[in-house]
Amino acid sequence: MVVVNAVQMAHNFIISRLQAAKLVVDATAGNGKDTLFLAKNTPATTAILAFDIQPQAIANTEIVVKQHQFHHKIRLILDSHANIANYIDQPIDAAMFNLGYLPGGDHTLSTCPDITIEAISQTLQLLAVGGLLTVAAYPGYEHGKRECQAVHQYLAGLRQQTFAIGSWGMVNQTNSPPVLYVIEKRRSE
Repeated sequence: MVVVNAVQMAHNFIISRLQAAKLVVDATAGNGKDTLFLAKNTPATTAILAFDIQPQAIANTEIVVKQHQFHHKIRLILDSHANIANYIDQPIDAAMFNLGYLPGGDHTLSTCPDITIEAISQTLQLLAVGGLLTVAAYPGYEHGKRECQAVHQYLAGLRQQTFAIGSWGMVNQTNSPPVLYVIEKRRSE
């Protein structure tokens, strides 16, 4: 395993859960990189749902998945990830959150702490036992710092009997590097 950055580490952690996955979620489609990663590493029958509130992010993701011919297994949803439970009625095997703003987009549009916590909460309720959720948070700017703190506080309060939760981050990087949270559901509540 190569230690590169929080997103690559999320990929490294989650890849083992993808080979038998039936349903996976990219809660923040962005430019489609995580959606594409999920599509490349899951069986042909896996359903992938990718959420974003920005039409540009959905359009960017659609271009990427069509270029790689994965559009048949991906459902792009122009809606907040806080509404995830409205779209899913079966267990989620793996989910990824990559918080912050759309790279190359409007930096004033960013994920929000309250909405992110609601989305994570709904996803954890839907997560299959043995399922994995990753959250890449970006404390390097003021809004991202508040969101990272909120995510940390929320996750720290979850029952250890139900969830195994770890965090990963670079310790010798400047400018408040991203923090990765990895959550495994151990059993149903």
